[in-house]
Amino acid sequence: MQSLWSDAGAAAFAGDALALRVYSSRLLGSNEDLVMHGGGNTSVKAMTQDFFGNELEVLYVKGSGWDLKTIEKPGFPAIRLKETRMLANLETLSDTDMTKQLRSLMLDPTAPSPSVEAILHAILPATFIDHTHTDAVVTLSNNPQGEAILSKLYPDCMILPYVMPGFILSKQVNAAIRQNDPANYKGIILMHHGVFTYSDEAKTAYEDMIELVTRAEDYVAANGTISLPQAQHPVDLIDLARIRKAVSKARGSAQLAILDQTPDAQGYAALENVDHIATRGPITPDHVIRTKRVPAIISTSPVEGVPEIERYVADYQAYFAANGGPELKILDPAPRVGLWRNMGSIAFGSSAKECSIIADIARHTRWAVQVGESIGGWEALPEKDIFELEYWVLEQAKLGKNGGPGKPHQGKVALVTGANSGIGKATCEALAADGAAVIGLDINPEVIEQINGIDITGMVCDLTDTQSVAAAVDRVITLYGGLDIVVCNAGIFKSGERIEDHTEDTWNETMAVNLTATQRLMSATIPYLKLGIEPSLLVVGSRNYAAPGPGAAAYSVSKAGLTQLARVAALELAGEGIRVNVIHPDAVFDTALWTESALATSAARYAMSVEEYKTKNLLSKEISAVDVGRLLSTMASSVFAATTGAQIPIDGGSDRVI
Repeated sequence: MQSLWSDAGAAAFAGDALALRVYSSRLLGSNEDLVMHGGGNTSVKAMTQDFFGNELEVLYVKGSGWDLKTIEKPGFPAIRLKETRMLANLETLSDTDMTKQLRSLMLDPTAPSPSVEAILHAILPATFIDHTHTDAVVTLSNNPQGEAILSKLYPDCMILPYVMPGFILSKQVNAAIRQNDPANYKGIILMHHGVFTYSDEAKTAYEDMIELVTRAEDYVAANGTISLPQAQHPVDLIDLARIRKAVSKARGSAQLAILDQTPDAQGYAALENVDHIATRGPITPDHVIRTKRVPAIISTSPVEGVPEIERYVADYQAYFAANGGPELKILDPAPRVGLWRNMGSIAFGSSAKECSIIADIARHTRWAVQVGESIGGWEALPEKDIFELEYWVLEQAKLGKNGGPGKPHQGKVALVTGANSGIGKATCEALAADGAAVIGLDINPEVIEQINGIDITGMVCDLTDTQSVAAAVDRVITLYGGLDIVVCNAGIFKSGERIEDHTEDTWNETMAVNLTATQRLMSATIPYLKLGIEPSLLVVGSRNYAAPGPGAAAYSVSKAGLTQLARVAALELAGEGIRVNVIHPDAVFDTALWTESALATSAARYAMSVEEYKTKNLLSKEISAVDVGRLLSTMASSVFAATTGAQIPIDGGSDRVI
């Protein structure tokens, strides 16, 4: 564990205690071996003025929803220090009342809620307080001889047994520091929880944390095995899609299934005793909110239905029945982590961000479990303690803030072709806005920059190359575990050649891109759509299918063929629950097909200005790519759950079609 402290960097915040608090908090947050994804908390005590200009001492403590890695000043709500300390002297204080009292002590009622450890931070008699959930120390505290090991390793720290966070923990620490002057200790080690360090100097508090964690790391290196098993096995992507569908069914909504098939993940999943060592509980109780108490253990070749997920649901329901009460409502029983025998670790979540957090915790957990086993074994807290934290009223309140109806495509996976610009790009953005994880395919390499974000990815693919299409679809399943929405949008438009003058190149290329490539994409994606959640296959046709124009034979024929292909697909796939629908846009001028010169030429043919030409429809409305993208996203949603085989125009009303 290396100190990242820079005297020169810290000097920029001289005289500003809160700015210095932000600086050292970010140092802690930058290392996942110390804290992960919102874990840990820090504070600083300082003088400020209230609304009336009165001087008072406050505690700036990390606020709910902030991450130490990226925290800024607004992430530290200020609460009155004297009154916060008084709360620790109460005999009892419910979690709800503690939250109310802490909020009542805030100088700014619009700031984020203070950490549930605010009282503990207040009673420690030091200016800067640092708290982490470091892997190395937690690994040792989960050892059957953990207390003895830590007492020997940390004679200069108070070692305290596990209790629930919040008021109970603050009472425990308050009693301990009344009996033992904290000035005589470098820190506090909380069994199964983490480490506190404290000092009047930010640098000392931070570097004491680094030094204490280094001791644990050195002990592990000297007494355990940190060289962990590795493996490499090919993955059956259809099986992955089956697993995803089973978990989505268990949770009652679409879930991404992001597979970690790195050698260390596959090595862990290949251990003969993984079902035993991986199902004892989380390495620290607060992980249960993200990962549930245990992962699902899934066989190498799951069959339809994935019985392991069904058993997991039954086991979770039994876990709730054994530990819950009538005042509690069971959470969804679906797993958040799956250990797929030999194949690796799967993170299940409603978004790529959620899956990323779960995957990181799973990665740190498998390290701690295996290393812990090598130094004498590891054991989690009893099931009852884990349950109490999972159903803790304060954690339930956090979940409630993120509750409510989700976006229509939350947790779904969408594939869009012709994504670099125009309708394709707008469709990618509409689907992503509605919650889907979106992959946009295009032959233009610029798609990688155009379609780029945490839940939206551009990928280069030549749709006329069968191998390229197969590789792209495999990549999609590898990324997210399945496929629910396919939008066939890619197409080219070449006009001006009458039938007797048609070149073979124009005809062949138009058919290859507009028609044959779509058939190939359908063939590659249908096996995964059959395992999708509310699966939908959407085809972007054209007004030309019904109202062709002279000089556009290849385009008009390809779009008519495309429409017929979709109609057959609707007939074939209805039994699988896959909806197939077509939209027919016209006069969508903000696409790559319409250059300024082409637009001017077409407008002149009708003796119109360009603006008049753009609204040459019954509604006198200009149609944009965004309009088409929104329609496609809506058609993929439950709004159109009872519709298949439909052909819907989006053209402002064309008298030639009507």
